[in-house]
Amino acid sequence: MTTTSDLCPCGSGQSFAACCQPLLAGHRSPGSATELMRSRYSAYVVRDAAYILRTWHPSTRPARLDPHTIPAWSGLTIIGAETMDDPGRATVEFKAEATTAGSMLLLHEKSRFVREKGQWLYVDGEVRQSADQAAAKPGRNSPCPCGSGRKFKKCCGP
Repeated sequence: MTTTSDLCPCGSGQSFAACCQPLLAGHRSPGSATELMRSRYSAYVVRDAAYILRTWHPSTRPARLDPHTIPAWSGLTIIGAETMDDPGRATVEFKAEATTAGSMLLLHEKSRFVREKGQWLYVDGEVRQSADQAAAKPGRNSPCPCGSGRKFKKCCGP
């Protein structure tokens, strides 16, 4: 379990208390899509399902998220962020590593975000695949690596 003095799981190099913990606790809001992406990753690491759901756009948010189905995430790399023509829309491309059921999982995703009423929200993501990732991609009927409890084909797979 991450403590306030530990380095933040998002990889910022700051302490959890100075970086993502205030976001997860609701003391402040992410100022950018990238900051939301990092805080959502940290929420997955500490299994804060409430924060994950709170920052997920209602149009794509699952009804519930079982924290016990969330893999053990162990590394995040932000590849790039892009603000679309509309300043209320952005994408963040990242790679994240986890272990689940004794095997390594590599998630490479380009996530879409929108800002509504001053709040950034995760909408959905396009799972990317390359030759070195083909074996790590979950099967269509596998549980989704995002931890939603739904099958990959019904969640992040499309």
